[in-house]
Formats: sequence, C-alpha cells, structure tokens
Amino acid sequence: MGELPSIHQLECFIIYGKVRNFSLAAQEANITQSAFSVQMKKLEEVVGVTLIRRSTRGSDLTEEGTTFLAKAQLCVEQLRGAVAEVQESVKRKPAELNVAVLRSLGDVHMNRHVSYFQKQNEKICLNVFEMEEDEIRCGLLEDRIDVASVYRLEEMSFDGWECVHFSDDDIVFYAPCLARAEGDATRSWAAKQPLVFYPVKSSMNRVYERYFGEEMPVVAARLSTPYAMVHFCRENPAGALLPRRFIEALGITSGFSSLAPALTLDAVLVYKKENPRLRHIRTYVEYVQKIYRSTGEM
Repeated sequence: MGELPSIHQLECFIIYGKVRNFSLAAQEANITQSAFSVQMKKLEEVVGVTLIRRSTRGSDLTEEGTTFLAKAQLCVEQLRGAVAEVQESVKRKPAELNVAVLRSLGDVHMNRHVSYFQKQNEKICLNVFEMEEDEIRCGLLEDRIDVASVYRLEEMSFDGWECVHFSDDDIVFYAPCLARAEGDATRSWAAKQPLVFYPVKSSMNRVYERYFGEEMPVVAARLSTPYAMVHFCRENPAGALLPRRFIEALGITSGFSSLAPALTLDAVLVYKKENPRLRHIRTYVEYVQKIYRSTGEM
C-alpha cells in the first residue's frame, strides 16, 4: 500500500468541507492560508485525485472531493472514538459528558433523569450546567460542552452541528395572582397583563415579540431563570410564559393556563459529530429521546 494521508491533512480537509473557503478554513485550523493550501495539495497528491476545484471566483469540492469528505469524516470520527475508548479503559473511570441546559428551559427535567441515566450507564458521568444561549454556543465551539439542551429558535443557528428533537414544549401562562375566567388564556387577554421577561439579550424575548406582535405586554420584571419567574409571580400580579413540563415538574397544579392560540417550542439536543465522546453522546441522546417518547412529549 502506498503513502496514506496524515491525520492533520484529513482534519484540514474536513474543516474545508464545512466552510468551503480557504481563508476561513485556515483560520479555524489555526494555521496560515498558505500552509493550509500546502496541506490540501499534499493530500491531493497522496490520494491522486483533485478534491478541491479552484478558480478566480473561489473554490469548492469536486464530485470526488464530496465523496472523499464523507469517508474522511467517518475515518477521523472512528479514530477519535477508538482513542477515547482506549484512554477510558486505561483510566478505569467513567467518561465525563458535559451537558448544558438552556436557562429558559429550566433544569428540572434534567435532574429527574440524571440519577437514573447514570445507574443504567455506569461508564458515563454527567456534569450538568445551566447556561445562556451565548455561553452554550461558545462552550460547544470550544469543546467545553459536549451536548446542549436548547430551543430551536430563529436566533440560534447551529449549522454544522447535529440537532436532535426530543420534545415539543407547550408554553403556558403562569399567573397565580391574576384574576381570570376559566379556560385558556387568550393572546389578547395575556397582552394586557404585566409580563415577566428574560434579560434584554435573551432570544426568548424574540419569541414573545413574534407571538404578541404589536400588542406587547408591559414588562413587569426581567429575570434570568424560570425559577425566579415562578417566585415573582407568586408574590406579584404578573404573568410569565413557561414550559408546561417545567411547571408540572415543580409540582404546580394550579395558577396556569394554556395559551390560545397555542405556543409550542421545539426542544432539541445539539452536539458536534467530531466529538471524541460521540459514542457516549449518542447513548445519552437516545436515552433522552426514549424518556420523552414514553411520556408522549415528543
């Protein structure tokens, strides 16, 4: 067998396949553009095929390059997994997964399942962090977070990462101190009530703006967690839009109503396919999906 590509060459090629731009790919690989180009030329020489079509207008993968990219990704992914597996067996301790939960989701659902998950998967130890969306994005990019539980919102782009649906979150109007007739909380009625918002930069506020349109409620307070919102609404005549499963997980059985029209958010798990702990991530993802499928919340 002839010469094989180096791991560095394959990793650079995978980066190029993601961004399709030599300058951006070189930045992500943390090398100069000329050094990056040399690596791609060497890779093409070893493979014996033109993988990247270059022109004065830019560059892109050839048909052969597209085929090779998929195989290179699988090869590197399997190698990383093999290295991580061997290292774990030598250490004789559980693999750690860092799991982030979007603060506006509340982590009650996570607390319910962590203990049981670890009993069923003794080789995996979960570290759970409650974060804002910007912190989650940075954590995923810098490999400090392995998998994150977030809402799939227009403002939160996770292009290039795996996004796996696990729950349709029904958002309810929680307002135990506000007098209201029986039945659903209509949008027009809710718009006239003081509402607790998230901090200004939170993407959840954009959800409220799309839902209420021009009839935005008055801001009663800006609080960073669902727990703080629940406490505020218990003490003040104001409402909060919260996930039904969060409310019910706290044992709250009254003081909230469904919205009319309904507001449902897509809860997803986000992770990188290139993560060396991918096998454990997928075990966790499949477990979460199974839990929500059994409760009918998917």
